[in-house]
Amino acid sequence: MPFDKTSRNRQRTVITPKVEEFIRECLNEDEKEEVVKQKHTAKRIFDRLVQELGFSGGESTIRHYVKELKDKPAEAFVPLSFDPGEAIQVDWGEAIIYLKGQRTKVHLFCGRLCFSAMPFVMAFPHERLEALMEGHIEMFEFFGGVSRRLIYDNMRTAVQDGWGKYVRTLNEHFRQLMVHYATQADFCNPGKANEKGLVEGLVRWFRQNILVPIPRVDSYEELNKLLLERCLAYQAHKIRGRSKTVGEYFAIERDKLIPLPMQRMEPIRQTIARCNTFSTVCFDTNRYSVPIEYVGKEVTVKAGVFEVAIWHRGKQIASHPRLYERNGVQYKLEHYLPLLEKKPRAVWNAQPVKAIGLPSAFWDFAKKLGSDYEVVKLLKLLAEYGLPALLVGMEAAASVGSYAYEAVRTKLEQGQYSTKVDKPILNPVQIKQVDLSAYDSMLAGGEPA
Repeated sequence: MPFDKTSRNRQRTVITPKVEEFIRECLNEDEKEEVVKQKHTAKRIFDRLVQELGFSGGESTIRHYVKELKDKPAEAFVPLSFDPGEAIQVDWGEAIIYLKGQRTKVHLFCGRLCFSAMPFVMAFPHERLEALMEGHIEMFEFFGGVSRRLIYDNMRTAVQDGWGKYVRTLNEHFRQLMVHYATQADFCNPGKANEKGLVEGLVRWFRQNILVPIPRVDSYEELNKLLLERCLAYQAHKIRGRSKTVGEYFAIERDKLIPLPMQRMEPIRQTIARCNTFSTVCFDTNRYSVPIEYVGKEVTVKAGVFEVAIWHRGKQIASHPRLYERNGVQYKLEHYLPLLEKKPRAVWNAQPVKAIGLPSAFWDFAKKLGSDYEVVKLLKLLAEYGLPALLVGMEAAASVGSYAYEAVRTKLEQGQYSTKVDKPILNPVQIKQVDLSAYDSMLAGGEPA
């Protein structure tokens, strides 16, 4: 009798839970890596199992099991449709660029309007809360409004308690962002990236089209300018199956967005700190200098992605580029000049002075000055005129054999190297000559003026 040939389902006794976990870790590691040509093959996984776990099974067993894990069954999806202004899908992506010639991994904040598919992408050095906040604010301003809701994957920086659709509490700063812009956050179910397929496609599209070849830029500002130009150019694109371009749909959707609030929200992380005896304030394991008169006082630190600003009683007293290494220090020389005037002997070993990295020409000239106090006054000229002008002034003074602060100052004033700019008086008040004849008439008994 004819019969159907069936294969026996043999239980793989050699695929223990430990072996299975090892194989899955190898495949998960491949998913995280950006180097496409350096991923685990079944042969490589087998070799590692033998070497690292003493695996005694056959290579074919591992090959078949890896194939089963990779060959996931196709999943059916429900087509989605969105009204104009209804939603923006948001996600993070990663890419490689060359920043000042150095190979650098950047984090891409990606947003896409669900009706028009208009994209927004901005690059950051990390995915911290400050970057998340700034990405949203810049995106809202780029679109010219806000959608009624925003759709996210499981973004842990935004969530304090819960996961996916079971989110119970948002991060307080992120909640304030949602309130300020009168919108709400919706989170995808765990493992359901298909629920935000537009933005998933956006991350891939930008990596493959805009970031190939790999951009070579000197700053994040230059990179983000390039990304925004490409976003604007995408308006001319027509998505298959749609009758209008992205730009034409965007023109329809823009009018349906929630208007921007009157005041822009600051994308910062804010904290209170106390200035220590070295006139520095600690934030995120790094220290930033402030003027010495604030030693021992409490100040407010406002940290953005690229800048740290320090305030005291409503007045900004210092700002620095933000550091991301541990135990770094940012000094500004002008903060310490009043103290060096009182303690001039410290000028040769003062960290704020050494941190500038002054050239040997400065120190060769400084050693020939009459006193330590003159060296401090030379540093005051540095703060006033800048290093290039100061070096020219020192060279001019040395050329006539005059190694003195006054000689350098005179040369700078004569050479007009000052960086100070006299601001013109705007709308000057016109003072007219007073006419006293009316008062003379009153004193003489005439009619009042």
